[in-house]
Amino acid sequence: MILPIVLYGNPILRKKCLNIDFSSSKRRKEISKLIQDMFETIHKVKGIGLAAPQIGKNIRLFIVETTYLNGRDIRNYKEVFINAKILKIHGKECKFNEGCLSIPGIMGNVKRKSNVIIEYYDQNWKKKKSTLTGICARIILHEYDHIEGKLFIDYLSYDKKKIIQKKLMNLP
Repeated sequence: MILPIVLYGNPILRKKCLNIDFSSSKRRKEISKLIQDMFETIHKVKGIGLAAPQIGKNIRLFIVETTYLNGRDIRNYKEVFINAKILKIHGKECKFNEGCLSIPGIMGNVKRKSNVIIEYYDQNWKKKKSTLTGICARIILHEYDHIEGKLFIDYLSYDKKKIIQKKLMNLP
């Protein structure tokens, strides 16, 4: 099922999300269905990541799939991140023009470090620890920000924020 994407201005995008209790089989089935719906949603809109707050859920869940990452020479990366926790962000700081499904039509150069070490549960409820670099690290950091109540526009310069302010106010 294609899920509606929450847009800038909705207060859920600014909330720090809650850990998911997946101890019951019923809750695991609900989360598994939600994950399936989230992947259907990013395929429909040709996105590369989606976090639970972007679909109105205040839970620590996000997905990444790089299939629609245009013009990038990277392997296809697909993963589910449940109750993720960043352990370390390091490496060279790089700028990249980011956008967001919850802030359509607005892009901005964001500085992020090139490497991330993250611990999480995958869609099979297995605990994992991964080190990601380059564009994959950037996508993870962007989506992780969502479950922390942050948006990419928070990293923009004061001048860029002033320029996009009117556009932000006119989002549907």
